[in-house]
Amino acid sequence: MKHTFTYSIALFAILISACSTNNVSENKPEPTTKEELGELLFSDPILSENNKISCASCHIPDFAFADTSKVSKGVNGKLGSRNTPSAMNMNDRRFFFHDGRAETLEDQAAGPIENPVEMNLPIAEAIKRLNAHENYKNYFKKIYKESPNRANLLDAIAAFERTLETSDTPFDRFMKGDKKAISEAAKRGQIIFNEKGKCFDCHFGPDFTGDQFRNIGLYNGKDLNDRGRSEITKDSADIGKFKVPGLRNIAITAPYMHNGMFKTLTEVIDYYDTPTAFVKGSINSDSLLLKPLGLTKEEKSDLLEFLHTLTDNRFTASTKK
Repeated sequence: MKHTFTYSIALFAILISACSTNNVSENKPEPTTKEELGELLFSDPILSENNKISCASCHIPDFAFADTSKVSKGVNGKLGSRNTPSAMNMNDRRFFFHDGRAETLEDQAAGPIENPVEMNLPIAEAIKRLNAHENYKNYFKKIYKESPNRANLLDAIAAFERTLETSDTPFDRFMKGDKKAISEAAKRGQIIFNEKGKCFDCHFGPDFTGDQFRNIGLYNGKDLNDRGRSEITKDSADIGKFKVPGLRNIAITAPYMHNGMFKTLTEVIDYYDTPTAFVKGSINSDSLLLKPLGLTKEEKSDLLEFLHTLTDNRFTASTKK
């Protein structure tokens, strides 16, 4: 069974607004568990070089812990090279980041902190800051029975991220027997998702991802030259492959794809319908994309309606486009 995260979106917004003062730990009740401590750290810019960027700066709670920009801004306005994915529903994942370079949430947590264009702070320096911070030093000693160190810092952040699970969607209620939980259009969209649209071939399982790596045609070695998974494996067969993302809350995590090139789900559906109309000269593209899907206007609309049923109830903003 999937578990929901502990604190409300509203409270998280308060934490983010407090980031600019670098006193996040003083604006929230004392954490009593490693999950609560991780939540505090997730929203505190103390883990960035300039004390202005936190994990939550790019993984925005109101948008299913994804970003709303094509690529995110790190310290001193530096731009990343890939779109920030949602940090939700990661419990059952085997790989993290678009290229799968981390295999645990703890390893993933270290990446943005030390990345030169994200938070740009060596973990060793982060530990010094936490040990020099009276509140944090006390929190770690009470919860972990030791002072802040690399292992317990990353463990706390990962523990919080493991609480970011969602399972209260119209689709979940439909699957549990509530046949009125989704519209007739969405029911038709589910069939398209599973069959004609070929979505299910890659997006399967409870979180609609098989944790595989696929090349969906967004690499041509020219204007689209991110080699993806092959940079990690050094295998030419992996050129242009990226981790298949989960689709829970997908309607509120725009823009889409590893490079954020599509602003709406409508554009994404249009792309999958006829990839060559968007990208010329794709290299190593998956065989599933070799032929146009031939979706009608109504089928595209129904598929979009289905994708909106994957949004958890805690997110109320409508983004149907």
